[in-house]
Amino acid sequence: MSVNTEHCHLDSELTLRDRTHSPLPIHTVTLTLTEQNIILTECRLTFQTSPELYQRIDTEALFNLKPELRGSLSAGDFQPEPDIKIEATLQPDLLPRLAEHTTNLEEAATYLQNLSQEQPNNPLLSTESWFALHVKQPRESGETGYSTFWAYLNPSVITQDNISSEQITEGMVNFFKDWTDTNLSELNQNTISESLEEINKAFEELTDTTLSETQDAILEALEEVTSAFEELADTLSETSEDITSSKQILEEIIDFFTEDDWPFTKIKGEPVLLTAFQGENGKWNCSAKVREEQEQFVFYSICPANVPENKRLAIAEFLTRANYGMIIGNFELDFADGEIRYKTSIDVQGDFLSFELIKQLVYANVTMMDEYLPGIISVIDGDVLPEDAIAQIES
Repeated sequence: MSVNTEHCHLDSELTLRDRTHSPLPIHTVTLTLTEQNIILTECRLTFQTSPELYQRIDTEALFNLKPELRGSLSAGDFQPEPDIKIEATLQPDLLPRLAEHTTNLEEAATYLQNLSQEQPNNPLLSTESWFALHVKQPRESGETGYSTFWAYLNPSVITQDNISSEQITEGMVNFFKDWTDTNLSELNQNTISESLEEINKAFEELTDTTLSETQDAILEALEEVTSAFEELADTLSETSEDITSSKQILEEIIDFFTEDDWPFTKIKGEPVLLTAFQGENGKWNCSAKVREEQEQFVFYSICPANVPENKRLAIAEFLTRANYGMIIGNFELDFADGEIRYKTSIDVQGDFLSFELIKQLVYANVTMMDEYLPGIISVIDGDVLPEDAIAQIES
């Protein structure tokens, strides 16, 4: 079996049409063709849209972006800028139409461009003929975005005559697994049923002309996955209230750092945000963590200076003197590796974590690190006695 994939970098405007034949202008980035034994098996188009235009795509569920078939945003909501990049794959039964008029990648790109001018309502230019795989937006703090069900089980694979129920089951399970990692509290009979219903509809449309063996494999996989996730939903229902509370805490923290213009990165699969702060006396990394079971929020400033082993006793004395009288938060020293951090935290069990509470906790934290950082440096690098370093700061 010979498989060949080619990429063509584009930089041109292309007008597609939505289901009402209204124009949708996009900026194309890459066209990718995959051939198997000289037969075209997949065509992918990567393009950019403004966040404003994406709102229309999102609202109208263009490119088959149905809510039930989307994954979760990896690092917070999309922002007003920069542009959003979408990678989509062409509906498999339209591949022969494209192959009929093209013999190579460059011809395919030109053909689509010409269609936009000469046959604007051609099915190849319909948003409903393309299945979005990935939707992403680059940011200074790190990329955010999501993948769809079709990234886990590509339409070109589903329509293959020799696909097995195991392949279909694996794709469905991986999609739901990644989805539940972030949306565990929303996993219930209704959400599972809605997603599986949409998947079943899509399968019916994609496999309308395929062999009965393929349809049987899909039916078998659907039954297996439905049963497995219904059992999981029943198991989780008893603890959904606690999970919802933890999810709300994390959402409030993400909202705060977004609204307060802090660049941050969310660690995938964990309730942790990483960020940084520039103070008057230095710049350092910070982390915001939700302790899910305890329903607690903890914020750390990580000192940019690491303490050498021969200075750790002196720094321990400095931090002990600094901590005395602290009302909100405290310094910590890891004797194993010399890391210093300042910690502030709050227990919100049975209560609500507001924007102002988060702000007070975060800014009290970074203020203390900024105030005591010169003293820490002077003890490490300048051989200043801990007592004298504290006196210089607190006098």
